[in-house]
Amino acid sequence: MANLKIPAPLDPGFRPLEMELRAYEQEALASKEATDFGVLILRNQGYCQHYQMKIFPDGKDERTVPLMDRLVKTLLWAWGGYKIVVFGSREVYAHLKAAYQAGGQRAFDADFMSTVYEKPFQVEQAESLNDVLLTRSSANSVGRHLNGCRIGFDAGGSDRKVSAVIDGEPVYSEEVVWFPKTNSDPQYHYDGILSAMKTAASHMPRVDAIGVSSAGVYIDNKVMVASLFLKVPKEDFARRVKTMYLDVAKEIGAPIEVANDGDVTALAGAMELNVGNVFGVAMGTSEAAGYVDKDMNITGWLNELAFAPVDFNPDSMADEWSGDWGCGVKYFSQDSVIKLAPAAGIALEESLSPAEKLKVVQKEMAAGNPAAAKIYETIGVYFGYSLAWYARFYCIDHVLIMGRVTSGEGGSLLLKKAQEVLNTEFPELAARLTLHIPDEKSRRVGQSVAAASLPEI
Repeated sequence: MANLKIPAPLDPGFRPLEMELRAYEQEALASKEATDFGVLILRNQGYCQHYQMKIFPDGKDERTVPLMDRLVKTLLWAWGGYKIVVFGSREVYAHLKAAYQAGGQRAFDADFMSTVYEKPFQVEQAESLNDVLLTRSSANSVGRHLNGCRIGFDAGGSDRKVSAVIDGEPVYSEEVVWFPKTNSDPQYHYDGILSAMKTAASHMPRVDAIGVSSAGVYIDNKVMVASLFLKVPKEDFARRVKTMYLDVAKEIGAPIEVANDGDVTALAGAMELNVGNVFGVAMGTSEAAGYVDKDMNITGWLNELAFAPVDFNPDSMADEWSGDWGCGVKYFSQDSVIKLAPAAGIALEESLSPAEKLKVVQKEMAAGNPAAAKIYETIGVYFGYSLAWYARFYCIDHVLIMGRVTSGEGGSLLLKKAQEVLNTEFPELAARLTLHIPDEKSRRVGQSVAAASLPEI
C-alpha cells in the first residue's frame, strides 16, 4: 500500500489508484524483469486509443491482475468502446475475458458499452505489441456559437436549469427541482423539458436554436444511455426517450444540439479562458467529466468517469448502478458529501432527498462548522490524487470544476486541498496544471449558458 503525504481526513482507507500503480511501475522497472503491456480500446467507426506500460511477467506479482483490471476499466469509461484488445499478459487477458462476459464482474460495463455502440462487447488478445499501438481520433469543433436567440438547457438529476441567451448574453435563467431518476413515466420527463424550453422562449422574441447539456451518452442528438431515465422501462425508452430531445425541438420549432454535460463543462471552461486542453468536472447528482483538446475540440471520447475507479481500496463504497467499488461517482458528487457526513458527525435525516442532504451540509459549512469543512477537505484530497490519475489519459493544462457540490465556500476549500496534494505529491504536474472555479453565478447556471452555444445557426 502506497503511503500518502496528504491523507484524506475522513477516509483513512483511501488508496489512490495513481499512487498504487505508480509504486507498482517503479518496482517492475527496478526489478529488470519488466515486460511490455498494451491495451487498445475500439469504438464506433474504427476510432481507437491505446495505452502501454511496463508490468511484471505473469506469476511474478499478485497486484498485476487487479491493477490492470482497474486500469483497463478506467480506459474503457474514459474513451468508450465495444472491444478491448490486450497484449503482454495471458493472466490479464483471461481475467478480462471472464469479467466482461454475461454474469462476470464487469457485465454491467459490457452491457452498457454494447448499448451505446450497438455492437456485441469483445475482449481479444493481440499477438504483438504493435497490434495494439494504434490511434484513430475523431475530434470535432463544437459550440462557441453565440449569435441569435438561443435556449440553453442543463438536465441535472436533482434540478433542471434553463437560460434564454441573446447574442451570448443570458437574459433569463431559472432552476427547477425535479425527480427524473425516480419517475418511470417518460411523459414526466418530456413535460419537464418542454416546460423549461417554453419558459425560456417566453423571454425572447424568437428561438433560433436550442443547446442541451445532459448526463448520459448521445449520438446524433439521440439518447443512447442516460441515468436520468433510470426507471423508464426498456420498451418505453426505445419508443419515447431515445428521440425525446428531437421531439421537444420539433415542438419548439428550432434546431437542437445535445452534448454530454461533462463536455459542456469543459467547453464552458475553454470559452471562459479562451484556451484548450481543458478538463472539466461537474460535481452534482453524479460526476460528469468532459474534455476539450488543444484545438478546443471535443474528442468524441465517452468521458463517463463516474464509473471509472479512482480508489484501490476494495472495501470502499460500491456504486448502486454498476455494483463496482471505488468509482468516481462516490468521490465527486453529492453522494460523496452524503457518504462522508457520518464520519464528520453530521446527522442527515433518511427522509431527505440527496439534494436536500447536500444542502444540510452546505448550511453547516456556511455556519462555520469545522466538521463540514473536513468533508470538503476530504473530497479535495480525493480530487488532487485523482487528477494525477486522469492526467495519465488526458493532456490537461486547465481544470474547471462546477456543479452544486462546489457551491459556496466548500468548493474553494475543495480546490485548495486538491492544489496542496498536487504541490506535495506531483510537483511536475502542479507546475503545468491550473485549477479553476468559476464565480457563484457561473457555477449555478454556467452549464445551461454554455449549452446554448452548441448549435450552429
